[in-house]
Amino acid sequence: MVLFKRPPDEKGSVWFSVLIGVFVAFGGLLFGYDTGTISGVIAMKYWNERFSTGYIDADGRPAISPSQSSLIVSILSAGTFFGALASPLLADKIGRRWGIIISSWVFNFGVSMQVISVAIPLFVAGRFFAGLGVGLLSALVPLYQSETAPKWIRGMIVGVYQLAITIGILFAAIVNNGTHEREDTGSYRIPIALQWLFSLTLIIGMHFLPETPRYCIKRGDMTRATRALARIRCLSPNDPAILAEMEEIRANYQYELSLGNSSYLDCFRKGMLKRMLTGMVLQILQQLTGVNFIFYYGTQFFENSGISNSFLISMILATVNVLSTVPAVFMFDKFGRRPLLLWGGVAMHICHFIVATLGTSTTSQTATGVIIVLNVAAQKASITFVCLFIAFFAATWGPLAWVVTAELYPLKHRSQMLSISTATNWLVNWAIAYSTPYLVNYGPGYANLQSKIFFVWGTACMLCVGFVYFYIYETKGLSLEEIDEMYQTPNLKAKDSSKWRPSVHFRETPLTEITYHKATGGSPAQAEAAPVAETAERAEREAVPTLPNLTTAPKIGPPPPPPESDDVLKTLQDAVLRPAGAFAHPATLNPAWNSHSPLSAQIAPSNLPSSSLASNRSAPSLGTTPNEGGTSSPHPARRSFGR
Repeated sequence: MVLFKRPPDEKGSVWFSVLIGVFVAFGGLLFGYDTGTISGVIAMKYWNERFSTGYIDADGRPAISPSQSSLIVSILSAGTFFGALASPLLADKIGRRWGIIISSWVFNFGVSMQVISVAIPLFVAGRFFAGLGVGLLSALVPLYQSETAPKWIRGMIVGVYQLAITIGILFAAIVNNGTHEREDTGSYRIPIALQWLFSLTLIIGMHFLPETPRYCIKRGDMTRATRALARIRCLSPNDPAILAEMEEIRANYQYELSLGNSSYLDCFRKGMLKRMLTGMVLQILQQLTGVNFIFYYGTQFFENSGISNSFLISMILATVNVLSTVPAVFMFDKFGRRPLLLWGGVAMHICHFIVATLGTSTTSQTATGVIIVLNVAAQKASITFVCLFIAFFAATWGPLAWVVTAELYPLKHRSQMLSISTATNWLVNWAIAYSTPYLVNYGPGYANLQSKIFFVWGTACMLCVGFVYFYIYETKGLSLEEIDEMYQTPNLKAKDSSKWRPSVHFRETPLTEITYHKATGGSPAQAEAAPVAETAERAEREAVPTLPNLTTAPKIGPPPPPPESDDVLKTLQDAVLRPAGAFAHPATLNPAWNSHSPLSAQIAPSNLPSSSLASNRSAPSLGTTPNEGGTSSPHPARRSFGR
């Protein structure tokens, strides 16, 4: 079975794009390792004795109280919440690449505080700053991956982020298992300090990777964007495939800018609200599957369930997590997002209800809260179904929640909307981490649910199934710009989305035609039906020049040989950044353009006057769009409906 079918028109290196995506996923390794580490640390005998403030557990040993446990575990999620919300400040101001580097240093600062701590307050503060770094990375890493990956393997590349999380959890379980019996500070300081190794690797490597082309376009630097895309695809900057992709990205971004500036409030307004809520609910449901309950409190929970070597069980679960994620990342672009999310939710629901039934019917408690195992075989079977749950989660909801949210949003709002959806994930993560001890533990003020908690997670998994069926679109094989068009298609139901095909190419669409139409609500898919008079009226009102038709048809002939310099890149940048009123098409500025531009592959407008452009269907049309600096820039583009 062929996992990937490379499109016939796809050029350039695939493996370099994969290598970039895999390396950047080191950001996920930081989160996974921290998650696995804290689960083992709070169960270590030496750490509990050193950090105890007088609380004595059911076995008569010094320990931290359930409230202290919930604070220590959940404070990381509180930090990640604020980090995710703050990620656009880095992503849009200094770039995706430097944002990842700075976020890693924030994480290092938090790790250092944990290593040197000898009491709970400093340890908690360190976990907050580590969480702040993780939250920044959790939004920036999928953003970087989605903006650099080829569309036909984007699901696999973004899915590697979840794979890195699972590998981090496995590493932590292995290290914890090797140090938890030490009777010195090395029992917890060694596992925590190792996080420096991962973050420094990410920091050093990011200095050698390019910025994302979409960010460079967002900053108005077409030359840098073209070079970055060419480097990622391992092609010449003058290659027609590179220029074609650049035209698509640039024209779509200019179209978005023509609709106005972006703010956080805009993410919840008409046109964006559906996508914003889709991403937020998807991230909430991923947390409600209960996976982090197992990894945060799994060691303690297995001990409470009567399992003798809980550290070994945690290592087994982490191994299953990794082994299930590895083949899964190759399935996303083969089978699609919807089927895997649907059947993954069903399978997780079944596993949870079996674990809850076995745990409830085969254990009991003494008057002091000590668990009594009535059926050892049933407990072993319970562990088996916990492993199966981890396998289904790792193959579906674990990585796909990040893949789908990384694809949902248009370039104009992407960093803001991705930060909100990611922050939602961390907010629910914090709520679960903080409330779990109160839900599970025995004693006054605690719910003492024990294994019954799995009924809650199983019910949430059925909600996952219903949400996917009604609201998750199939985005397999579509570019980020095509996904944007799909969400603007009226009356498209999620169950029919796999049959949808793009009909508009932004690089071929004149801005004055797709922007100024009230009747379509800004939807390029229906722009053809909008009245021309309305276009002219709004263009005049908003001081957007309308351009006369050509009086002379463009010449048609063979393209000239490709240039040997970077003139094409300079011309492309000039075409985007040229002040309003300079309406010359790039082809008139540089005759060599015609051999490379996707817009002039069939025409060579060498006699095109610089003061006028065609607005008909056979020649390029030009509009103006405000750029980030407040000036206007020409928008050379054509329009075609249907393929």
